Amino acid sequence: MKITGIAIYKKALPYVGGTYYWGAGNVIDIAHASVVVIHTDTGLFGTGEFTPCGENYMIAHSEGVEAAARLLAPVLIGQDPRQVAAMEQLMDKTIQGHGYAKAPFDAAFWDLLGKASGQPVWMLMGGKLTDGAPMYRVAPQKATDETKAELQAHRQAGYRQFQIKVGANWAEDIERIRAVVPLLEPGEKALVDANQGWRVDDAIRVVRATRDLDYILEQPCHSYEECQQVRAKTDLPMKLDECITDLKMAMRIVHDKGTDAACLKISNLGGLSKARRVRDFFVANRIPVVSEDSWGGEITTAAVSHFAASTPEEFLLNSTDLHNYNTASTGKPGPATKQGKLYASDAPGLGVTPCYDSLGDPVATYGDVS
Repeated sequence: MKITGIAIYKKALPYVGGTYYWGAGNVIDIAHASVVVIHTDTGLFGTGEFTPCGENYMIAHSEGVEAAARLLAPVLIGQDPRQVAAMEQLMDKTIQGHGYAKAPFDAAFWDLLGKASGQPVWMLMGGKLTDGAPMYRVAPQKATDETKAELQAHRQAGYRQFQIKVGANWAEDIERIRAVVPLLEPGEKALVDANQGWRVDDAIRVVRATRDLDYILEQPCHSYEECQQVRAKTDLPMKLDECITDLKMAMRIVHDKGTDAACLKISNLGGLSKARRVRDFFVANRIPVVSEDSWGGEITTAAVSHFAASTPEEFLLNSTDLHNYNTASTGKPGPATKQGKLYASDAPGLGVTPCYDSLGDPVATYGDVS
């Protein structure tokens, strides 16, 4: 099998809730997906997707995939995409860093390997260790009454874990946490996510003012070092997110006992191949993980679902159905969700096909994509 062509598509994904407020004044109305389709001489094709949570989130940009494709296409065409480790090395030699831009290519290689071998990606990544990943649902920064209604609707759909978005104003965040966390019912879990939004002193004010409540504090400050300053001042469990960028960072965190849970965004880590190594390291050190990505449609969520399915159930905190946050699609069918759980497809590869009717014409093509 040889790569004969690469096509790049762009798709606007409007947020299903209208406007999504998160972190320190960040707003999303529409996210912008980049979809990669890799064609081969066998007629099989593989697909991957990257969608940032707003422009420049995690030093990533929605145009990064297009820029990477111009450099990667000449070296990838003619290669055997089933050799995912060799493809990963080839991409890293061609482009240093910018893992988010290479992540959809990596997903497409796994998709092709699965299709060529007749196996779902979760099987290729070690087998199904979780059959139905528990999902969380985001509660964006809204008035308490609106949040209460959203929580009830999500609860009826089976969700039992809720991520409360904060980080815009520490004083108002205290009020929001104190108003929303008590709304949770027995057996439910709250994650309070500042998305790097607070200064250290303000984060300490928040945890001191809410110390009587039971929740997981997520990425309160911009840097790992700042988060550790806050961790030293609270007995709340902490979950790190944006600062987990690679295996070297994971090793530092484990050495420092720097977190109680690790959010693994596949694109932030550079793709499924690299994310798998980071996940296995955390799990080997008995730290639970989250399987997710920055944003995305059905193709991204398919990768997330296979990553979750191949994670030991005991150490999978939760996952998320990103495709259900949008009013538009990147692929079909989307991974199945039922009673608050996300299920990976048993079909070969990722189990999702680009939705060309929705994607429209490619914005760039290289080689033969017929």
